[in-house]
Amino acid sequence: MLKTALIGAGRIGQVHAANIANNPNSELTAITDIFVENANKLADIYRSKVLSLEEILADKSIEAVVIASATDTHSDLIERAAQAGKAVFCEKPIDLDSERVKRCLKVVQETNAKLMIGFNRRFDPDFCALQQRYQSGALGAAEVLQITSRDPSPPPVEYIKVSGGLFRDMSIHDLDMARYILQEDPVAVSASASCIVDAAIGECGDVDTALITLEFPSGALVSISNSRRTTYGYDQRIELHAEKGMLQADNVRESNIIETTNDGVNSAKAEYFFLERYMPAYGAEWNHFTQAVLNDTQFSCTAADGAKALVMAELAHKALTTGQKQVFDWEALLK
Repeated sequence: MLKTALIGAGRIGQVHAANIANNPNSELTAITDIFVENANKLADIYRSKVLSLEEILADKSIEAVVIASATDTHSDLIERAAQAGKAVFCEKPIDLDSERVKRCLKVVQETNAKLMIGFNRRFDPDFCALQQRYQSGALGAAEVLQITSRDPSPPPVEYIKVSGGLFRDMSIHDLDMARYILQEDPVAVSASASCIVDAAIGECGDVDTALITLEFPSGALVSISNSRRTTYGYDQRIELHAEKGMLQADNVRESNIIETTNDGVNSAKAEYFFLERYMPAYGAEWNHFTQAVLNDTQFSCTAADGAKALVMAELAHKALTTGQKQVFDWEALLK
């Protein structure tokens, strides 16, 4: 039984709390949040304790922590938990600055801490099956991978201001997915973007609509389409065109019922947002973490994966601002 503390009792913290409590191999031992009322509410639901961060880090019986707090706290909390001897699960990203990530991961390495980064889409059943089918070699080499990720509506402007921008906040999932599916590091990135959904986002210096193109050493090309708005739900699709065929993962819909009449064909819309769409992925992700910690095996989504995804987001943004394709010198970027 993995005794676990949750840091952050907000929206995503509530998802993790349920998964920790419902997994037969983990126990939600303690919760902390800067808003004590949030922690108390969650603790009442799961019959857990509310402790301070210092108490959690000092408690030797707590073996793991889940960091689900604000992004700007992640790197500091990772370091402190690593130094306290805890296994660490941290929501993406590690930080919004790759130099800060390097310093953080140096502490993780020096303390020999276990750290997994929460790119939950790797654990989505359909995306995972698509990746495994491609990696089996049955369809030959990848040629074009298209990843579509569009939110149903833009987040509040106050969130945009602290999010790190579209590429670091939203596209980073898809950039990681490209590496995950192809099992390669890209060699170059180009980007185009605009602000056509919400003028207030542009006033914050961000964009809300983007196309990113990645080039890989195998010759495969990846196209990522992002938007902060749809009119039909949470649009999450993947299409992989390969040498001997094509793989597709379509949207998960509110219902599997399809009605066909003389007037046409009707089906349900895509699930509304990430909490509905990726709930199974969050559960599978947590189960993977618990099994890896308890059995002392490797995480499938590592600190290095988190660092590379952030570098890809940073260079995509640089490609946008300069109007020039950016080349990845991975040795120099991660040094």
